[in-house]
Amino acid sequence: MLVGCGRKEEVASVSLGLLTTKDIQVEVMQDPQVPGVTCHISNIVADLDWSDPSDMSIACRQTGEITPQMLASIDRSDSGEVVFKKSKSILFKSLKIRRIFDPQSQTLMYLSYSTKEINGSYKHALSTVPLWGTAAYQPELANSP
Repeated sequence: MLVGCGRKEEVASVSLGLLTTKDIQVEVMQDPQVPGVTCHISNIVADLDWSDPSDMSIACRQTGEITPQMLASIDRSDSGEVVFKKSKSILFKSLKIRRIFDPQSQTLMYLSYSTKEINGSYKHALSTVPLWGTAAYQPELANSP
């Protein structure tokens, strides 16, 4: 289960076959500080295994109003902040989703990643939500050096 977000729920579960205990699970989440953004995360769950695979996918879209007040409350550091976290195994592996703000392009980036190296790589995926057309868009910041 994902923690750290306002709304979370499983919206789909797809079996990978009769001879496996692994499924693809799709969950929907609203950003707790920017509720006008909804993300869908797909990942493999393996209920009867010691650990879950690290592959995941993320798609985030504007589904409501995004205001300057919402953006004022977010972490604007280069590394952003973790807004969602899901334990993937008893061996300290988790799936995290980090929100990062890019002021130059006026875009919210949502980076999902595994916290454990698998086959020499940390699995990750990225989705972006541009602020163009929202009340939060600040043209004076866009495309500035």
